[in-house]
Amino acid sequence: MKAFIPTGDPAEPVVLADVAEPTPRANEALVRVEAFSVNRGETFKLEAPLPGDRPGKDVAGLVVQPAADGSGPTGIARVVGHPMAGGWAEFVAVPTDALAVLPDTLSAVQGAALPLAGITALRLLRAAGPVAGRRVLLTGASGGVGHYVTELAAAAGAEVTAVTRDAERGAGLLGLGAAEVVHDAADAHGPYDIVLESTGGRALPAALARLARGGTLIWFGQASRTPVTLDFFDFFSGPESAVIRHFHYLDPRGGLGDDLATLVRLTATGRLHPEIGRVADWAGTAAVLTDLRDRRIRGKAVLTLS
Repeated sequence: MKAFIPTGDPAEPVVLADVAEPTPRANEALVRVEAFSVNRGETFKLEAPLPGDRPGKDVAGLVVQPAADGSGPTGIARVVGHPMAGGWAEFVAVPTDALAVLPDTLSAVQGAALPLAGITALRLLRAAGPVAGRRVLLTGASGGVGHYVTELAAAAGAEVTAVTRDAERGAGLLGLGAAEVVHDAADAHGPYDIVLESTGGRALPAALARLARGGTLIWFGQASRTPVTLDFFDFFSGPESAVIRHFHYLDPRGGLGDDLATLVRLTATGRLHPEIGRVADWAGTAAVLTDLRDRRIRGKAVLTLS
């Protein structure tokens, strides 16, 4: 079968190659991929790929071989899935607990835009706790996670201030329910009960300074790729007794299929709206990855297989 493999070359980060078709484990279904999405974080990993790396975590397609242990879809079914690797290919083996059935009302392109960003947003808000009536500051709001967090948090009753440098993107976030959009964390007017920080660099200290006493700052990324310098004496100038915690979307592990089913349901009922900035044939994957890395794509980028 055909699949994309990393090259280590920033100018052409992946090439299409012939690889062996996957042999599913007992708890895995074989999915014929119809569409997959790429994430900006994946572009960074392509800079120094490990031997044998096969990227790809967000897929939608058709189950052509159900799992041998009887779990998951028992027949041919349209699905969205979140394998840990290997999704940029004609076929991928996906654990059945990382699959959800895709209804006919949603396209493969819509489905492929959901997994990583959507699961991260759902679990990030669970980690933050109840948000109804609380003030939330979200940095790095221009990405896929920021889009989903804004819409989900606003729908749950939060007052969301989104930080994004992109004015057009900011207008879109206001349409999703953000109460305010600023272009720098230093311009936000606190205090905030919850800060969701994914930029790093100078954004984290600026966001911390706007956290309420006893509030919570959750760090879930470093999109700026700039290390953070933090002076803990800053806690005494406002956010006394505040909490800083790190978040990873796979902690705790498991339950991906349930979260995918939630995302599918919310999208199918018009309560969640994936922002898809580019759809292209998978022959153009290398160019799309470069554009995504260099911030020339707003929203999710989805590749389709002919």
